[in-house]
Amino acid sequence: MKRTSRFLLISAVVCFAACKGHEKKILVYASGDIQVDNTRQHITVADGTTHHEQELDFTSGDPVNLDIQAPQGKITLTATDDGLYIANLKNDTVVGSMQHVGAEGGEARITQDALKQKLDSLQKLAVGQNVSEANKNYFIVPGKIQKISSDPKGKVFGPFTTIPGSFDAASVPEIYKFYSMKEMREIIGNLEKMAGGTPQVQAGQPADDQSKKASK
Repeated sequence: MKRTSRFLLISAVVCFAACKGHEKKILVYASGDIQVDNTRQHITVADGTTHHEQELDFTSGDPVNLDIQAPQGKITLTATDDGLYIANLKNDTVVGSMQHVGAEGGEARITQDALKQKLDSLQKLAVGQNVSEANKNYFIVPGKIQKISSDPKGKVFGPFTTIPGSFDAASVPEIYKFYSMKEMREIIGNLEKMAGGTPQVQAGQPADDQSKKASK
């Protein structure tokens, strides 16, 4: 009887592992209109200057290959593991990080020390410094795909989208906010004015250089 129970338990565990669904969510960012075919793996991006987003969901355990025709040419991007990805097909680098508060700018007041610390962090992010999976921050140049989380159910607020103050952070396992480099420059400039300092670096300049290299 014990052997039978043990066998059934092992069988149930094996079945659960085998039957567990796969999920890959890929958020496509582009500077023009995004057209996707029925397979969701052939993408055409039009030339443009307005931010566009497209969410692609896949439930296969196999790698997903995106064949992309963009104004810059043809590229292929691959998502291997399950998780949440951003494919940057914009003309600009995008940067972002995990948010530990459910709303952006939730602090009513901020000390000068905290302001300077935030400014320093954003300045480094804008030039690709201290970027790592462990830090949960990301610097994605044009024409690249980046896995940002193993949990495909994470919520991402993309460029030019503000996290609503009413957003329920408990409704999702993780929250991320991404910016275009243009937005990041503006944010850093405003913080520098608040801190009463002068710009130490031209935010995003090294990033632009890397973007040009990546597009060659």
